[in-house]
Amino acid sequence: MSSMLKRSAWLSTMLGLLLGAATVMPAAAADTTGTTAGTTKTITILHTNDIHSRVEESTDSIGYAKLATIIREQKAANPNTLVLDAGDTFHGQTIANLVRGESIVKIMNTIGYDAMAPGNHDFNYGSDRLVELSGMTKFPVLSANVKKADGSRLLKPYIIKEVGGVKVGIFGLTTPETAYKTHPNNVKGITFADPAAEAKAVVAELKDKADIVIALAHLGVDKSSVDTSIKVAEQVPGIDVIIDGHSHTVLEKGMNVGSVLIAQTGEYSKNIGKVELTLDGTKLKSKTASLTMRPAANTIQADPAVLSIIDEVKKSQDTVLSQVVGSTSVKLIGEREVVRVGESNLGNLITDAMLDETGADVALTNGGGIRASIEAGPITKGQVITVLPFGNYIQTKKVKGSDIVAALELGVSSYPEPLGGFPHVGGLTFVLDPSEAKGQRVSEVMVKGAPLDPQKEYLLATNDFMAAGGDQYTMFQNYPIANDFSSLEESVIAYLQKKGAVEPKTEGRITVKTGTAAAPTPSAPAPAPAQTPAPAPAVTAPASSVYVVKSGDSLWKIAKQYRTTWQHLQQLNRLANPNLIFPGQELIVPVS
Repeated sequence: MSSMLKRSAWLSTMLGLLLGAATVMPAAAADTTGTTAGTTKTITILHTNDIHSRVEESTDSIGYAKLATIIREQKAANPNTLVLDAGDTFHGQTIANLVRGESIVKIMNTIGYDAMAPGNHDFNYGSDRLVELSGMTKFPVLSANVKKADGSRLLKPYIIKEVGGVKVGIFGLTTPETAYKTHPNNVKGITFADPAAEAKAVVAELKDKADIVIALAHLGVDKSSVDTSIKVAEQVPGIDVIIDGHSHTVLEKGMNVGSVLIAQTGEYSKNIGKVELTLDGTKLKSKTASLTMRPAANTIQADPAVLSIIDEVKKSQDTVLSQVVGSTSVKLIGEREVVRVGESNLGNLITDAMLDETGADVALTNGGGIRASIEAGPITKGQVITVLPFGNYIQTKKVKGSDIVAALELGVSSYPEPLGGFPHVGGLTFVLDPSEAKGQRVSEVMVKGAPLDPQKEYLLATNDFMAAGGDQYTMFQNYPIANDFSSLEESVIAYLQKKGAVEPKTEGRITVKTGTAAAPTPSAPAPAPAQTPAPAPAVTAPASSVYVVKSGDSLWKIAKQYRTTWQHLQQLNRLANPNLIFPGQELIVPVS
């Protein structure tokens, strides 16, 4: 009897423990929805920066449609979620540039952003246009340190949002580098105050109004910059988190500066940032940062509403693309067989436009970035964008003459074989001797008619791809950026509108030394070397198939998959503009 009583007592004890555990379990499970036992809450911040209007999914970018799904799923898991963007958002690609940022506003409104800080490139349409765009958004565009001539702020400095019973103060900061990292006309009458000084003033104002303080900053963490998020974190007490942009830095787990957590995703929606704040009541207990990287998005379904907006915007731009911006009395040669091995009149036109916009001494762009020719006659915006489809923007750097020569040597290193990095130049001429060893082929370099001085610094205009070391132009990589300008296609369009009619020529900017391999004629594609396989024959019906365009596709990407060229696909499908293909569209493709 005694043993039975002991067993009964043991069962009663275990039952009590189980019942006690049952009362705890639901609260613990609720952690994914933003609350835990007692008064503990989790606030999640999803954040982006420096997307530069790369709206569509690609092999590198997650894209806005999948971002929308990530946000929706996160908000379902935790309603206490904020969505923030740290700038360089409204400008960059054709889909944005043609409508001066309005298309990006539509997409971001649909996704459900809570706030944004403008970056330097968000001023590329002018400060008045930025104010207009901020009036179209369903979320505030914040910046405390952008001032008008009378000392008042151009934009709203901060907001306070109540999230799960917690008051979150969010204020914006914009890099003072904007003064020279957009065209000066874009920021006429605008000044950029010291971000740290403005942050101190705003934080003091928020002290008694907010439980949590977040700086939404387009400042970056580059050592080459004076005003960084690190400086703000060090000099301004009272900030809990800085959601950062500008330096395109991947901070996989954030950066801790004192008690401040700085978070940044890199660029182009290659990653989506996530900061989690754990609070006991309204008191912040811990904060962590992480990234959702591109491979993790492979299984995520794209949001159909966002895809629909992108498709609609592209179709609506057909009218804009057909606008005539100038004319040419000669064919502008952009075939890869020419622009990757020698001077072309189209390359000269592009570099002349770069010089005209920037006032640089020398312009240099890569032949691989020139993607089509333009026939004699009227020139439309769409044709220019077909030639320059990548949205690369112009940057200037002060570069030693010796590094300009090194760049030319790199660019002609494969001659007479084609090379995507082949240099097209403005403001200088040089002689190429293919009989010499690589690295010793360039001579008689002249800048504005005078011999190049290897020790002298010249103001170089190039595209941001090459400025960052693209196509192996690493000699430019470590020079600080002097200024940012418009995208290449915008620059050429503006130049054509200014000039009206053009008749560019090949004029000896690149001279191939006589008695060596002959330069390809610029009036027609150069003959392929003997060992190069002949172009594929015209595809007939039995040798073709149908490909259905997917989100993130481009004509060149599809061409690569089917071992052909985008020009061949354009002709095969009679596409007026090879940049305008849409998800669900059927294309004829060759079969191997």
